[in-house]
Amino acid sequence: MIKAIKAALFFFIGLFLAGSLHAQIVKDNSVWTFEAKKKSGSDYQLIAHLQLPEHWHIYAFKPGGDGSLFPPSIKFTANANVKLKGVVKEQGKLVSENMDGIDGTVNMYLHKVDYIQEATITGNTKISGTYNYQICDEKMCLPPTKKSFTIEVKDAGDAQATTTEAASPSPTDSPVVAATTAPADTTKTVAAPPVAVNNDDVPANNETKGAQQSLLMLFLISLGGGILAVFTPCIFSMIPITVSFFTKRSKTRAEGIRNAIYYSTSIIVIFTVLGVLISAIFGSAALNTLSTDWRANLFFFILIVIFAISFLGAFEISLPSSWTNATDSRAGVGSFAGIFFMALTLVIVSFSCTGPIVGTLLVEASKGGVAGPAIGMFGFSIGLSLPFALFAVFPGWLNKMASSGGWLNQVKVTLGLVELMLALKFLSNADLAMGWRLLDREIFIAIWIVLAVILGFYLLGKLKLSHDDESPKNVFGQEYVSIFKLFLAITSFVFAVYLLPGMWGAPLNGMSAFLPPMGTFDAFGAGGGSGNAADDERSDNGLHPVKYVADMKLYEPQVVKTLGLTTYFDYDEALAASKKLKKPIMLDFTGINCVNCRKMESQVWSKPEVAKMLKEDFIVVSLYCDFNRLELPKDQQYFSKVLNQQVETVGNKNADLQATKFGSNSQPFYFYVDEQGNKLVDGGYSYDPDIQKFVAHLEKVKANFKASHP
Repeated sequence: MIKAIKAALFFFIGLFLAGSLHAQIVKDNSVWTFEAKKKSGSDYQLIAHLQLPEHWHIYAFKPGGDGSLFPPSIKFTANANVKLKGVVKEQGKLVSENMDGIDGTVNMYLHKVDYIQEATITGNTKISGTYNYQICDEKMCLPPTKKSFTIEVKDAGDAQATTTEAASPSPTDSPVVAATTAPADTTKTVAAPPVAVNNDDVPANNETKGAQQSLLMLFLISLGGGILAVFTPCIFSMIPITVSFFTKRSKTRAEGIRNAIYYSTSIIVIFTVLGVLISAIFGSAALNTLSTDWRANLFFFILIVIFAISFLGAFEISLPSSWTNATDSRAGVGSFAGIFFMALTLVIVSFSCTGPIVGTLLVEASKGGVAGPAIGMFGFSIGLSLPFALFAVFPGWLNKMASSGGWLNQVKVTLGLVELMLALKFLSNADLAMGWRLLDREIFIAIWIVLAVILGFYLLGKLKLSHDDESPKNVFGQEYVSIFKLFLAITSFVFAVYLLPGMWGAPLNGMSAFLPPMGTFDAFGAGGGSGNAADDERSDNGLHPVKYVADMKLYEPQVVKTLGLTTYFDYDEALAASKKLKKPIMLDFTGINCVNCRKMESQVWSKPEVAKMLKEDFIVVSLYCDFNRLELPKDQQYFSKVLNQQVETVGNKNADLQATKFGSNSQPFYFYVDEQGNKLVDGGYSYDPDIQKFVAHLEKVKANFKASHP
């Protein structure tokens, strides 16, 4: 699959580079000027003058047509000295006519038009804002442009007015796809040393299958994230404009479809190349280290919280406008290369909406090895670009497409609340790794319940944010709720009710992979026992695990506590127990922050037939490969050639054992040895929730152990 992706990347990159030889840049020669015109006293007119090139036009505020036309807009930034009166009015020679390829009458202005906003100004000030527009001629439309302006008022209270012309785009300025701008969030991540894995005895079947399943799931999740991103304001509002732009400028419908498909393919190439570059720069081992390191998890928590707050409307995150200008200056529409740069411009300026989703996906994709980021971005870009291609092939769907409005903001707020819930998992990972006990199980569950309830009320319209639009109301003054939002609200409330018993110690097996371990719950933590005599005594026929027990007990899975399963935490101690009890050893290479480890424990270990075998027939030793809080004594530290790093902690030691002896560095992974450390089966067993398959695997291990120990 990776080879196919690489081949497709090289093909499309070569195609676009070849097309660049014929690029043709179409300039935006419109001229905008701004002034504050004093009428009397503190009454002013804030005026935007637009001078259009010959044969070009701009659509009216109410453009008519088939709903796909892009009207201009002017927005003023809040200013304590300025009180706006009414709405912006347009003044010029309005032309209404029918146009080829557009249903209905189109309203537009030729040559020039003024946009006038009445205002009361009480003091000298600088008035700023943004203007958003698109100009067209009889053959084509330039991409929508969003720019800022400033008007300086120096005559507030004086008898005469002074007008200030805004810094307007020069005739050589090129258009920019609509987006808001804000300071970029730039963060540099330093890669960890690479991990070299011994390939002499690499378990093939289960590990490969588990990796394939994980990558497939990552692709599906990323695909869903891309589709979800379509419904954010930055992308959704651009679909009819962009599609109509391609179809309108093309001589034939087939040409319009082809251009739109190349536009969509460009988006796929851009995001996938981003994923490949991330993998090439950091590598698989460094990405895996980042996904488990407490500092990285804390950084991810802060980053996702910032993204979530952005989605909730506090601010917007954008890449530098210079990036937009650099790509947009090359976005000519006369070649495939121009289409590619148009797609690149969209990717950059839509970052305020796609960035939080992409950032979250890249965090998850970092657990997928070298292929993870590439697969993640490939899936995301397919979901994001799909509407542009589909609407180009079936343009009639544009007429049925829901109009942009307040519901797009509701999508962002919903995503913001969901991202807050996801962010807690990363804080929990760091908390568990360092033993801070800031986010114990009941605190985690309580926050999730509150966020789920807030989301439910928001979807029902019972909770409003300051930037939300008013929704339609019935005769009783109550807001209408769509069926879709109603079912989402029901789901949110059901989730909150499901979590509620967890506040009193319910295992919540369905969410065990995401919740902190039961050991952090007050009833089962350091302050009290598990309520299970076998667990509290930590005995196995007179043997007592000793090494690292005080530190590791916190992370034991629920099945260990409820079923009285004795677990060891040191390899040598497990070998000694196996020699005395004459039982095979199951080496459980696991992690504090390993989601699939928790799934295996809650979904497989907890089954009666599995739990019985583990308790009666095996020595279970849980080796946490990410437990780096506990340092080894200086005389036990050493350099690992396989890991290419100094082994200083218990986690390093366990990771080195897994990589050196078993040729693996992923968790969960189960290997089976006897009291001498000899392997009882070839390879091992990775994540696979098939209970009967796991039972059969354990039976095979028992049989091999019995055969070698008559």
